[in-house]
Amino acid sequence: MIDIKNISKWYGSFQVLTDCTTTINKGDVVVVCGPSGSGKSTLIKTVNALEPIQQGDIVVDGTSITDKKTNLPKLRSRVGMVFQHFELFPHLSITDNLTLAQIKVLGRSKDESLKRGMKMLDRVGLSAHKDKFPGQLSGGQQQRVAIARALSMDPIVMLFDEPTSALDPEMVGEVLDVMVGLAHEGMTMMCVTHEMGFAKRVSNKVIFMDAGKIVEDCSSADFFGKPEARSPRAKEFLSKILQH
Repeated sequence: MIDIKNISKWYGSFQVLTDCTTTINKGDVVVVCGPSGSGKSTLIKTVNALEPIQQGDIVVDGTSITDKKTNLPKLRSRVGMVFQHFELFPHLSITDNLTLAQIKVLGRSKDESLKRGMKMLDRVGLSAHKDKFPGQLSGGQQQRVAIARALSMDPIVMLFDEPTSALDPEMVGEVLDVMVGLAHEGMTMMCVTHEMGFAKRVSNKVIFMDAGKIVEDCSSADFFGKPEARSPRAKEFLSKILQH
């Protein structure tokens, strides 16, 4: 589904990604973890070309993001993205937030967009809030709306960039529950997260990054179950998070 081939990226003279390579198959739930500043969020944003790369290539479902002929808005419409800070339109109702991109990007009719949007809002348990505005919802509810909005576009893969890190601890569970449900339904997912309980429970693959490099790329069972076989940096990371 996603083929990341030897990608590198710089901000000016600072190299933020170095020769990153990995493959994500249909139905994989991949957790990208590692210390702050290791390049996790940058890596996930390169997948739908929100962050351009200077070297290498990324192929999503057969489409290269570096090919000049690629229609990036069309590609992005198939790659759902959920951000840390929800990124909902504050001046639009929840209903309008759910239907706008479907109408503008996918060319759906208003009725069709509304039907799909309401189905996805129900999917995240928030049908009763369809006429409210984002500011009237809690952080956890806003993030669930953001997930519903991404799902309304019928994505082939979902990217999550630290979807729970801006939430109060009490709200983290409600967002993770929605993500667990998606994983069980077979949605291909790539998730930057610090929620290691979620990573152990749901993911089938872990990418561990440090200083812009992919240091570990293995099954979740191996990453969490065989810490002695990991690199020194991953061992240190695991020793700090698994003892609590």
